[in-house]
Amino acid sequence: MKIFKLMATGLLLLLNTSVFAEQHADEALKHANAAVTHGKAGHASVLVEHAEEALKHAQKSAEAAQGEAKQHIDEGVKSLESAIEHGKQGHTEVATEAAEEAVKHLKAGNK
Repeated sequence: MKIFKLMATGLLLLLNTSVFAEQHADEALKHANAAVTHGKAGHASVLVEHAEEALKHAQKSAEAAQGEAKQHIDEGVKSLESAIEHGKQGHTEVATEAAEEAVKHLKAGNK
């Protein structure tokens, strides 16, 4: 009976971790898309705000992700960091390109 309880608890924890990662991946993608939209409109400061929020969620998602999904999310994190760096410097076009790259990776990691 103890083994069954332990296995059931472990299964629930595993399922909760997957849901947790998926929620963060969805939020990361939502904010990364918003960063792209604002970057295309020339709003570097708003791009940075959304990229920073996307980065927080992508990092949380990466903690629970595995395999190929984790690789894509990690690449998305790098692209978001680049978008933030360039956005803060006022390089809106480069920041937007980095945010677009992040969106591609986050989509691939969230399948």
